[in-house]
Amino acid sequence: MKKIKISMSWSGGKDSAFALWQLMNDTRFEVNRLHTTFGEESRRVGMHGIHESLAEQQAKSIGLPLDKIYYPASGDNKEYEKAINTYLDTLKAEGIETIAYGDIYLEDLKAYREQQLSKRGFNAIFPLWKKDTAQAARDFIAAGFQTLICAADADLITKKWLGKIFNLDFLENLPDQVDPCGENGEFHTFCYDGPLFKVPIKVSTREVLSKSYHFTTTEGKKIEKQFWFADLGY
Repeated sequence: MKKIKISMSWSGGKDSAFALWQLMNDTRFEVNRLHTTFGEESRRVGMHGIHESLAEQQAKSIGLPLDKIYYPASGDNKEYEKAINTYLDTLKAEGIETIAYGDIYLEDLKAYREQQLSKRGFNAIFPLWKKDTAQAARDFIAAGFQTLICAADADLITKKWLGKIFNLDFLENLPDQVDPCGENGEFHTFCYDGPLFKVPIKVSTREVLSKSYHFTTTEGKKIEKQFWFADLGY
């Protein structure tokens, strides 16, 4: 049977790493490449805050090419969609028509991804979909993956955890309202070692930074959110 060619949506965190590992061990699929979106000016991964140089190190250790997609920090989702659509043209020319994601249970996000891809004749797959996140987090650790907390909602996660390893101690100290996989954006991670990697990524935390974001809810309420970011380097 001909294998399904895949480009993996790669954030560099634990969910995309865990999903990729499952795909690479599934004989139905052939993962041909990774792709990551970066801010055009920052050269960093969205809310993870990871610099593109670290994503490059991950891809090199995994042994897959990394396609870098840049979009302006305009806050306009249309710019993001435009950048992705240009990338889909490249994939289609290479015979790749399936994108994999590490999402676990956000129905709206899954529907959005599927809708956008279907317009172009692409398929979306979600290897971790509907897995129990508490069990998934423990399975990830038990598989031998090593990952650092690189960003977190300051209202939910204390500063001391930034740059620390995602382990059982971290999970046991999470507030009850925080998902064990950070599926609601409570925290983000950077994976630097594990069964995917030929060699570990040598990474360290240079400092922990605070950044505030302002946004307006659908009801018109203005909200300010503070996030911690671990400035990772190698």
